[in-house]
Amino acid sequence: MGNNLLSVWSTVGSVALAFLILIVMIIVHEFGHYIVGKLFHFKITEFSVFFGPAIFKHRNKKNGELFAVRLIPLGGYCAFAGEDGLEEEEENKREEGTEEPFPDETLSSDYPASGENDPSATLSASGAGEGGPQTAPPDTSGYFTNRPCWQRILVLIAGACMNYLLALFLIVIGFLAYGQTMIAVYRMEEAAGEYEALGLKDLDILLQIEGKNLYLTSDIAAALNGKKQGDLVAMRVSRAVGLKWEEDAEGNLSPHYDRREETDVTVMLRSDVTVKNSADFTDVWNALGVKYRESDDEKEDGYYLANAVYSFSFGESLGRAFVYSFKIAGSIFKILGELLTGKLGLSAFGGPVTTIRMTSEIASRGFRYFLEIAGYIGVNLAVFNLLPIPALDGSKVVFTAIEWVRGKPISRKVEAIIHAVGFVLLLGFSILVDILQFL
Repeated sequence: MGNNLLSVWSTVGSVALAFLILIVMIIVHEFGHYIVGKLFHFKITEFSVFFGPAIFKHRNKKNGELFAVRLIPLGGYCAFAGEDGLEEEEENKREEGTEEPFPDETLSSDYPASGENDPSATLSASGAGEGGPQTAPPDTSGYFTNRPCWQRILVLIAGACMNYLLALFLIVIGFLAYGQTMIAVYRMEEAAGEYEALGLKDLDILLQIEGKNLYLTSDIAAALNGKKQGDLVAMRVSRAVGLKWEEDAEGNLSPHYDRREETDVTVMLRSDVTVKNSADFTDVWNALGVKYRESDDEKEDGYYLANAVYSFSFGESLGRAFVYSFKIAGSIFKILGELLTGKLGLSAFGGPVTTIRMTSEIASRGFRYFLEIAGYIGVNLAVFNLLPIPALDGSKVVFTAIEWVRGKPISRKVEAIIHAVGFVLLLGFSILVDILQFL
């Protein structure tokens, strides 16, 4: 009973940790919009942490901005005055005479067409007439769609930039404090002759291929794709010196070695390599000779690979952190391209539920993993939000850029409809890919 309760609390904690990562990333995203909007004097109506009914509210008496903490912990938002531009469009129609300011049926004999007794006919330049001071029209200069296009574009991309900067910071902290997570070969298939002499060894950590640093599994696949059996590949590895496998009383093997040292090796590929998509690495591991594990449960089957933390110098760690973040961003574009071309199926994707599940599993392993998955998600959010998909910031940037070039915007109502439809489709896609994960 105690163990079951502990397991439940551990699961709840892991899921809460995953939610925390996503919530912080979303709030940081909205804060990016906020600070750049303030810099360019945009009128901001509200900055809210979470959604739903407010549990705390404070309004700034000087500028009218509302800061709120709400009940439902699913992110947050930064609301700009006139953000959809519909108010501006309606006003333009009135000024151009394409729309009556008041419906005809509201006119009465008290306001004849001649304007003889109309108080507004006596207004002076000072804004006051015989009827007394008049209410000045609201200042709309700070409205979102009234600001220059280049400023709006900067505000729109600021959220993604903040996500990326936070992600980069977390990656740098992880690399400096713990080291970089590298792919390691845990066990190799037995081989003879040249394949044994020109091959990897158990516990080798893969650092470079053909002189290029490795960051992701896709780097290994890209380096080997198209090569044939018997081809020689130059690699740099961290090798365990004096390695011995010792068996315990239960028959389990565990490795023991004296030290590690970096060494250059030449590997002869044991089979051809054809990489079909970003989820297909079977040929890669077969060509390198990595041992395959089979068990009673198919889910436990797989190659004997491991993640190994490897430390670099301070300067190299900083450089690698930047490159690693760019690699993550590039992999997102590659995966999307494979989806559009049919090389990768929808089952390879996951929606919010899958993201929470995987994030909770990884983050619960320790603080190093927490930093790693948080950085990965941050880069993903930054890139995804800049895609030209309706309802996302990237799409709004496209509409603003078109307005900048044309000198006038596309109909605000049409744009609003496009974003609304895009949001529904995006939500439906997220639900669909989550369902496919459980089929």
